[in-house]
Amino acid sequence: MVTKTSRKLRPTNRVRAVRVGVDTGGTFTDFVYEVGGDFKVFKLPSTPADPSLAIRQGIEQVAANTGIALELIEIVHGTTVGTNALLQRRGARTALITTRGFEDVLAIGRQTRPELYNLNAVRPPALVPEELRFGVHERISANGDVLEPLDDKELSKLVERLKRQKIESIAICLLFSFIHPEHEQQIARAVSTLNLPVSISHVILPEYREFERTSTVAINAYLQPLMGNYLRRLERNTSRLRVMQSSGGSISASVAAAEPVRTILSGPAGGVVGALRTAHTAGFEKIITIDMGGTSTDVALCERDGVRMTNEALVAGLPVAVPLMDIHTVGAGGGSIARVDEGGSLRVGPESAGSDPGPACYGRSLLPTVTDAHLVLSHFGGAGLLGGEFVLDEARARKAIAALADQLSKAARRTVNVIEAAQGVLLVANTNMERALRRISVERGFDPRDFALLPFGGAGGLHAVELARALRIPRVILPNSAGALSAIGVLAADVVRNQSRTLMIDVETGVDKKLQKAFREMERTAADVLRREGFPPAKQRHERSLALRYKGQSFDLEIKRTNGNIAAHFHRAHLERYGYAQQTNVVEVVSARLRSAGIVENLAQGRARTRKRQQVQPGKNVSAHFAGKKLSVAVYDRESLPAAAKLRGPCIVTEYSATTLIPPGASAVIDGYLNLIIQVT
Repeated sequence: MVTKTSRKLRPTNRVRAVRVGVDTGGTFTDFVYEVGGDFKVFKLPSTPADPSLAIRQGIEQVAANTGIALELIEIVHGTTVGTNALLQRRGARTALITTRGFEDVLAIGRQTRPELYNLNAVRPPALVPEELRFGVHERISANGDVLEPLDDKELSKLVERLKRQKIESIAICLLFSFIHPEHEQQIARAVSTLNLPVSISHVILPEYREFERTSTVAINAYLQPLMGNYLRRLERNTSRLRVMQSSGGSISASVAAAEPVRTILSGPAGGVVGALRTAHTAGFEKIITIDMGGTSTDVALCERDGVRMTNEALVAGLPVAVPLMDIHTVGAGGGSIARVDEGGSLRVGPESAGSDPGPACYGRSLLPTVTDAHLVLSHFGGAGLLGGEFVLDEARARKAIAALADQLSKAARRTVNVIEAAQGVLLVANTNMERALRRISVERGFDPRDFALLPFGGAGGLHAVELARALRIPRVILPNSAGALSAIGVLAADVVRNQSRTLMIDVETGVDKKLQKAFREMERTAADVLRREGFPPAKQRHERSLALRYKGQSFDLEIKRTNGNIAAHFHRAHLERYGYAQQTNVVEVVSARLRSAGIVENLAQGRARTRKRQQVQPGKNVSAHFAGKKLSVAVYDRESLPAAAKLRGPCIVTEYSATTLIPPGASAVIDGYLNLIIQVT
């Protein structure tokens, strides 16, 4: 068992309950809890077959350390269960009920070709196979009029057909049901006799665009049984469980079980919330985040108003139209496996060694990974992982990288030694991550030089400075407990409910009354839900926004202005995004959107006493390889570094949850909140 804290805290009158942030990664499961204003952090190996096992073990450890009963522990959980189920296609056997004639919308999609010149591209199969897509005779017009009523006798026959198919979940998505939901409600009542999870489109996503809405509802139904069973197993240990949403707020376990599509980017979203919290306290408004764990790397761009949001994401090749953070993921992590492909080129990822068997240095495999390459190059400063409690097998890592070097030697027809192979692994991994960073910044018109890079995750600090140099980013912010920042983020996140209403009305015709009515209805619903969650009106915040477009456009822009001269604000937003504005065109309100938050108690944000900048002495020196050179490198224990301490590269900073490399030419200082601010030369 790996842990940073073992001292048992005696229960007192002041310590009555504890909140625990849990983030499940591919290699480790992170736990963060706050007691008496102090953060406690520890990690346990993940249990991919059943992530709840590692969580149960961690929660029992928190109970033992604090002396608090399990039923008084509140869990806020960032989960990858939904994401992994989509990637691995191991969700429920799902049936889709839709309007007759539209059974194949999932297969037809938008008829776009993501790989335009690939003649052999293989499209992933639809989540719902053809034999489980059922059409019913009914029709609602775009104005909400009933053109063809729904027949109860037909529904009875449909229920019998569903029984014979041995399905596990049902998705219902009819044409224009967001305007006239009665037919979907009628179908839901009919299939309720099957006692199966049911996902209904006017509840999950009451918006237009038939393909995206059907895809989102099908994904929700596909994940419902799996997520429901998983959360029920977790709730056996505590009755106080919340789950992180992809949009950056948490929801109750019951809502997450009913609407799991909202949790697809649960873990990465928690990391971005934690990164924004760190950046604001450190005085930075514009950051690019990079979360590098054991399996993958997630990147996001955050401006003054926070992280960019989207309703047009692709997850595992499938469109998801619920609100989520604009996070881009690549298969590059500490556990990413290096190999030589058929053409003799070095590849790193997306396959990962995970936690079982793990990288070669974990002692259970001979898979060469990014972590093994760092170990061969002595980038851990001889400390291992988790403050030295997780001992790494250097001889096994060297053997795995040596085998990779032999393959490279054969492909290159020259001798490639172990050090060159390890450096090549890091170079390829950095290139993969650099490409992801450019995609969310340069390719969208943002200059990386205007931002600071904020890395986290166990491996983020190992690659941050080199990535910043590649994009000419001037500063890197290494938060305290960077390896557990996602768990800190889910703990700090507010309880959030997102709603939307499709309106399709012209701004010029006077929309104030219709907009106000839609917003009032949504706010009334959200206020009731948040009140039941324990948030009085004083602890609630409701943020309105509009999805707008020029009439005739296919896609829209979201703006915060919901009254006054809405068109002028849209013209300005369109000019900023696309470089032009059509001032004479009619502006159309597509949807009204509401983000409602229940404000949770702020986490402790301790500030260290700042003293005059001082040069500190390293704990030891080791020989390590940087950019092809073997150098004598200072190793610092981060917990011993006071505020205002100055460091100069090359050096290695070790801490319980992460390791940071400061290469030659870079320098760093510890700020008043104990963040490590690196100046990149």
